[in-house]
Amino acid sequence: MKALNYSPEHLTSNRRLFWIAAVLGVIMMTPVAWIIGLSLKDNAELLRGTEAVFSMPYTLVNYANILKSSSVFSWFMNSMIVAIGQTVGVLLLSSLAGYAFARLEFPFRKTLFIIVLFGLAVPEQAVIIARHQMFNWFDLHNTHIGLILPNLSSAFGVFLMTQFFRAIPKEIDEAAMLDNASTFRIFWKVLLPLTLPAQATLGIFTFLQAWNDYWWPLISATKSDMYTLTIGIASSQTNFAQSEGLGFLGAQAVFASLPVVIVYIFFQRHIVTAVSGGAVK
Repeated sequence: MKALNYSPEHLTSNRRLFWIAAVLGVIMMTPVAWIIGLSLKDNAELLRGTEAVFSMPYTLVNYANILKSSSVFSWFMNSMIVAIGQTVGVLLLSSLAGYAFARLEFPFRKTLFIIVLFGLAVPEQAVIIARHQMFNWFDLHNTHIGLILPNLSSAFGVFLMTQFFRAIPKEIDEAAMLDNASTFRIFWKVLLPLTLPAQATLGIFTFLQAWNDYWWPLISATKSDMYTLTIGIASSQTNFAQSEGLGFLGAQAVFASLPVVIVYIFFQRHIVTAVSGGAVK
């Protein structure tokens, strides 16, 4: 086997890129390390100063206090219900719409698809007043349904699934038709399993957006028992005098980040597959 020869300029360039990436990685991870350090320090020690964040001793008392706090778990469950509800709803509706735009023939299909894409250009703030009034008329504020419904229509999700369905060869549909498969069966049993990488990507993005959403829950959830984690933690920060200390706030932030990290770890390989376009050979 012939050995690969690299010029000194090439090696120097690679080394430079490596150090730049390393420095950027350290800069990006510094706030994460700082908040984890705060969460592991005793609140009495933090009252004397935060310069001892990266020095011993450490304690898990702040995480134990979370286990004892009913409000934090109530916020956690609200966030989980909203995030899972939005994710399932977006995946189902986007898959159905994507299949229809990619595979079915119906009047004004291209026009309707363009109208859907216009949704990418409309900011949420532009429709917030009308949405607030509509939800107020139907008495949907301070309900899980009221927190889930607004984000079920995902223009990005419809576009992503449409493009992924278009990339699947139509010969697969024709083969299924020869076996007398119905249109819905072709969608559900044949084509939908082939879109798992795209669904995983869309699901992660949707879950992340729903979990971190602050704008709509701030408007719709006015009762403390309907707070999501983002609103609950923010309310603890604005009422710092009533909170249990800076370390407890740091532990809440770490606790709130864990589901997103876990979801990404389990589904990251699907994102790579979807981006590389390797779902269909």
